[in-house]
Amino acid sequence: MILSAFHGFCMALADSVPGVSGGTIAFILGFYDRFLDALHGLFGKDDAARKDAVRYLLKLGLGLVIGMGTCVLVLSQLFAAHIYFMSSLFLGLTLASFPFVIRAERRVLHGQVRNCPFALFGLLLVVLLTLLRTNAAGVAIRFAGAPVWMLGYIFVSSAVAITAMVLPGISGSTILLIAGVYLPAIGAIKAFLGLDFSVMPGLIALGLGVIAGIGLSIHAIRAALRKYRSQMVWLILGLMAGSLYAIVMGPAGLDAPQPPVSLQSFDWLGFILGICLLLGLEALRRAQTPGPAAPKES
Repeated sequence: MILSAFHGFCMALADSVPGVSGGTIAFILGFYDRFLDALHGLFGKDDAARKDAVRYLLKLGLGLVIGMGTCVLVLSQLFAAHIYFMSSLFLGLTLASFPFVIRAERRVLHGQVRNCPFALFGLLLVVLLTLLRTNAAGVAIRFAGAPVWMLGYIFVSSAVAITAMVLPGISGSTILLIAGVYLPAIGAIKAFLGLDFSVMPGLIALGLGVIAGIGLSIHAIRAALRKYRSQMVWLILGLMAGSLYAIVMGPAGLDAPQPPVSLQSFDWLGFILGICLLLGLEALRRAQTPGPAAPKES
């Protein structure tokens, strides 16, 4: 219960930082496949699998809600004030994760160098999306008093964003930033938490888009990981490599845009803390992973 809620909190924390994907955190911490299976079970026809998925996702969702609420109310200001420290922290965490991911997937990566173009594709995809986000013109989206077409736009944007968020390396917040929905959504959540219910139509459209995006995409992603595991792992490694560039460019996506991370603004303390954080999370994952059963005495 506590570990699953903590996983959800980490995903929410990651998605609140420009350029970082909650899917990346799930992959790094080793619960990505369990997460996909639960989402698939939620929309499947197996009642037992659905009940198990609901129990797991409720625990994960508890952490997500706490993490997102904390980020919206408290940490969003912290990120804006210390974006270079936070960006450096996630650079350290993401960069240090590569050896762990490669070791965990060494069986499907061994002898499959021919699939490395998938990594290049993933890298270029994230870089392209980041460049598009950085140069995108703002869209005047509002959640309160939005016309029907705007609610439809929010719905489609959130459906595409949640599909991206499930994939490691692509940040759903990046998609929402490109669409001009991210900052209005954060403002709407703040307003709702302040008991301003005029933003409810937009938030409902956002939530329905999330549900639709998961329902339409999760089967395809899960099936691809099962049937084409090697190609998908290479793709994910490329997406993660591209996310390093997205994190560097992250400050440009703030409400008040800042210059990208540079040698002058790079924070070594945050970078080292990110590496230590990953090592601590990996130690926690190992501690929570059951070891082989001891042999019975005859």
